[in-house]
Amino acid sequence: MHVLKLTSRTFYIPIKLLKPKLRKTVGSAYLCMRAIDEIEDHIQLESEIKQHLLRETSQLLKQQPFDKGKYQSLIQPYEKYLPEVTIRLGDWIDFCPDEITGTVTDATSVMANGMAKWVDKGWKVKTEEDLDEYTYYVAGLVGIMLSDIWKWYDGTTTNRELAIGYGRGLQAVNVLRNVDEDRERGVQFFPDSWTKDDMFAYAEENLRKADAYMKDIKTKNILLFCKIPLALAKRTLKALKRGQEKMTRQEVEETVEQIVNE
Repeated sequence: MHVLKLTSRTFYIPIKLLKPKLRKTVGSAYLCMRAIDEIEDHIQLESEIKQHLLRETSQLLKQQPFDKGKYQSLIQPYEKYLPEVTIRLGDWIDFCPDEITGTVTDATSVMANGMAKWVDKGWKVKTEEDLDEYTYYVAGLVGIMLSDIWKWYDGTTTNRELAIGYGRGLQAVNVLRNVDEDRERGVQFFPDSWTKDDMFAYAEENLRKADAYMKDIKTKNILLFCKIPLALAKRTLKALKRGQEKMTRQEVEETVEQIVNE
């Protein structure tokens, strides 16, 4: 939980509110995916190195049990550049309950391979289909994995396409929030000819799918977890439309408190 808090305050809050078994599972799953995300986003590593690390990690994640020794050998030449969350991928896998570990590592493996593909493309999105593919790998897969975790936990069944939409919606908000920063580093997530209004519409369409996704969830603990990131995304979208760069810390706290007390 300490490393989780250091890597993502946004997801630390809803994960912390989960009951112990789910907190352990979702926390470890999030850290596994964050571990590879830090490789994709690293500003010091060359494209070829990122692709190598991501593809080799993807292959290691397909093998059960995960070979921590091979992973450490893989990343050892680059350890001085990598954050703790990436170096300790094997620890997050160990922390995950055994009966759901395969689900988490399979999803993370697919994500790592997809990220490598987009590193190779230089994150150049040309069409809406490109955007759908990229957001599937980096966020839609999270939705699918969580749906599998809910099913394992208590039999909760959700629509997988809507789960992908949930992830895409959150990622589209991130794209809008980071558009200037992405432009500075030569990354383009807007399809050709798209305006900010087009991306706002894309985000809103997928956030509506997130609303529909939650209608199948009856477990209060899971529902609370899903509501918080969605509420934060919606308020962030409103702030961006007003011309703000992001929500204030007070707005974040007020949003979380409102959801928790509903």
